[in-house]
Amino acid sequence: MITLEQKIDGYIDELSRILPSLNLVLTTAESCTGGWLAKYCTDRAGSSKWFDCGIVSYSNHSKQKLLNVQQDTLKNFGAVSRQTATEMAQGALVNSTADITVSITGIAGPEGGLKDKPVGTVWFAWQVKNGQTITACHHFKGDRNAVRQQALLIALEGIIENARDSSLYMG
Repeated sequence: MITLEQKIDGYIDELSRILPSLNLVLTTAESCTGGWLAKYCTDRAGSSKWFDCGIVSYSNHSKQKLLNVQQDTLKNFGAVSRQTATEMAQGALVNSTADITVSITGIAGPEGGLKDKPVGTVWFAWQVKNGQTITACHHFKGDRNAVRQQALLIALEGIIENARDSSLYMG
């Protein structure tokens, strides 16, 4: 059976091949994963060719300051929402030299869940510069680490898929 580390390594291997071949540079906008995705990317020697930066915006204030998330978005939809994930992804592209991004915002637990947003709810947004924003919501099971690990895998899968489809978005 493939371990989580092996699966992550496989995805990072793929990113390290596909992003340079498409002349794409990645940035990440992370909340509930706390920078894990950026850490795994930069663990790879040579990642400076395809990775610009990781922005960890755990607080609402940092989402506003670092990623241009609007106060009204946070007030009306909350930090864990399609709207916030979208603004995080868009802000990451504006505030970096990257061509492709992912944002991750969710409730990893064990506390913080709400009736309409239980623990394990994670929103993602992927965007290629000058392209549309793709969003998805997942509901993961398990403890805090399990939620974060599952979020990491979904984020990586989405980056790879959006990089492959980037010719549709880039002019």
